[in-house]
Amino acid sequence: MAGRVDGKAILVTGGGSGMGRGICLAMAREGALVGVLDLREEAAQGVVDEITSQGGDAVALQADVSKRAEVVKAFDAFVGHAGRLDVLFNNAGYNVPMHFMDVTDENWRAVMDVNGLGTLICMQEGARRMIPHRSGKIVNTSSIAGRQAFPSFAPYSASKFVVNALTQAGARALAEHDITVNAFAPGVVDTPLWEKLDEDLVAIGDAERPGQAFEEFASGILRGRAATPDDIVGTALYLASADSDYLTGQVIMIDGGMVLV
Repeated sequence: MAGRVDGKAILVTGGGSGMGRGICLAMAREGALVGVLDLREEAAQGVVDEITSQGGDAVALQADVSKRAEVVKAFDAFVGHAGRLDVLFNNAGYNVPMHFMDVTDENWRAVMDVNGLGTLICMQEGARRMIPHRSGKIVNTSSIAGRQAFPSFAPYSASKFVVNALTQAGARALAEHDITVNAFAPGVVDTPLWEKLDEDLVAIGDAERPGQAFEEFASGILRGRAATPDDIVGTALYLASADSDYLTGQVIMIDGGMVLV
């Protein structure tokens, strides 16, 4: 029985861990040839090894998504291997929390470079490789922070509002090429990213112990628990498959009911 994305060439940025890893594994299980792109080449290769050990097809790619030359090189390598690019997941993200009044120029630029500029660069370079085929799907990773901002995540929240705006702008700009652009917005997801955030929030005095911030953020979830990457992949598969062909310009919340819009 064919998978939901059987034969598709799918590239996932930030694919070396957390949600990105979960998306890569799910796409491979459903028949896709997966490009696992990460800043850390060894992390990307580890996910590729997982996929190939299960009989899937994948290739490891390395790039800093905020550097166009690196993105171009990695995307060209993937298309050279796969022959085309059908679906792009812009999942790479970065956050270092700071209290609102302590945010530095450097912190702002570092977060916005990856989450804002990096998303734009990857959308543009992905679209350039889809336009000749007059088809494609671009899926961006937003956040609940793109719907309501948090005082210790001001640059991150701003960057995810940017992702939502780029999703709408891209959908309008690329519709004439039969390319859809959508996003999904997770809430609290149990990944290594949150482990690091917990440590950072203790360091700035927002929590007294590791794990406290995670528990407090997750306490308002209507579904009664934080998400795991497996809770995200069903929507990711929908957005990558033909089932979502008529959907574009949308941000789908996958937060267990944290933010109701």
